[in-house]
Amino acid sequence: MRNTARWAAALGLTAAAVCGPLIGDAVAAPGAAPSSLYAPSALVLVTGHGNDAATATPERAVTLNCAPTASGTHPAAAAACAELRGVGGDFDALKAADGVMCTKLYDPVVVTVQGVWQGKRVSYERSFGNACMRDAASGSLFAF
Repeated sequence: MRNTARWAAALGLTAAAVCGPLIGDAVAAPGAAPSSLYAPSALVLVTGHGNDAATATPERAVTLNCAPTASGTHPAAAAACAELRGVGGDFDALKAADGVMCTKLYDPVVVTVQGVWQGKRVSYERSFGNACMRDAASGSLFAF
């Protein structure tokens, strides 16, 4: 019984350390009121060269937190959060910029998103023909 209690305590601490930032203080302190009324929105965005995430070489990764305020290592966190809110978190609904002209040079890039958007887990992957096409299609979200 004593070992079971130790494992439970260790696992509880691990869950709080890993999930606490994503789902609030309720995991870290059962019965405590959440520290925020906002659903969590914490994402890790990665971009790299290649046709898909499994074979691509990651080049850059940033974090993006959108609730209650925009933060993270993303260089344009406020703009990226505003774009995501504008499409309801639907990454495929991001609009291509008007008037952007890209070469047809094929140098594929892939972007991935993992995390939580407004309290729901998200996993997204999309390939583009080149970096210009990625930037034109995703606004400021993948411009890092």
